[in-house]
Amino acid sequence: MKLFQNPVSELIKNRKSWRTFSQKDIEDDKKSILTQKLSELHPGPFGSKVRIKLIKLPDASAKGIRLGTYGMIKGANEFVVGAVNEGPSAMVDFGYLFECAVLAATDQDLATCWLGGTLTRDAFAKAVEAEQNEIVPAISPLGYPEAKRSLLDRAIRASAGSKKRKTWDKIFYLGNFGSPLSDRDAQEYQLPLEMVRLAPSASNRQPWRIVMDPKRLAFDFYLSRTPGYHSLTSVDLQEIDMGIAMSHFHLTANEQGIQGRWTHREVEHRELPSNTFYMFSWLT
Repeated sequence: MKLFQNPVSELIKNRKSWRTFSQKDIEDDKKSILTQKLSELHPGPFGSKVRIKLIKLPDASAKGIRLGTYGMIKGANEFVVGAVNEGPSAMVDFGYLFECAVLAATDQDLATCWLGGTLTRDAFAKAVEAEQNEIVPAISPLGYPEAKRSLLDRAIRASAGSKKRKTWDKIFYLGNFGSPLSDRDAQEYQLPLEMVRLAPSASNRQPWRIVMDPKRLAFDFYLSRTPGYHSLTSVDLQEIDMGIAMSHFHLTANEQGIQGRWTHREVEHRELPSNTFYMFSWLT
């Protein structure tokens, strides 16, 4: 089954986080289609097996329930929940595949919201029947958005700066971190990179940095860590963010017919900004 019916770039542009949901039930046929698509997701780019399921928690809609760091979710009683075995690159793989699930829900005209901070993981781990070596890094409420956002929802979006995205010169580079990458230099990769720029991230930190190697036609992905941020939660949210960026880049490139592969490689010496670490590369 094809993962998306609509162009992935349109889904990325149209998707917004929603925390206020209507009482309208999700149609059975939509849930069936989405369940089938989630069951067909392959392991992540680095081999981690991620299980993603739709679950229903009727009690969650009785009143606001604190599900994560971004505040109150209202009206939702259906959720997308993911579990992954802990291990190297597990959070990157999780971010990649869970974002695929979120975009598949968007393709069905359903609203979502990434939640992974101070998440009540035990309750969702039980609901998804997580095994002993599995962790639930993030979940998303699922449903139809309320016609008008709640005051709290609007306040959260404003405080997080959800509409603001870093400009190209702050996140994309040519050869080294001292040379910003232009649209023209990006050539056919302009759209995949723009979709990375629009990707969601924890607290809208946008921690990805990408250096295009023009000699090898490779794209080296780096994580620009926010000092102290990792210690706030039991999972590495910024590695999950890197997986989200990876999915936007890969899905958009594939849709354009651009072939490549993910790998870890020996990158040539670059002077790195502080708290910036190499993660992985896309090679043509």
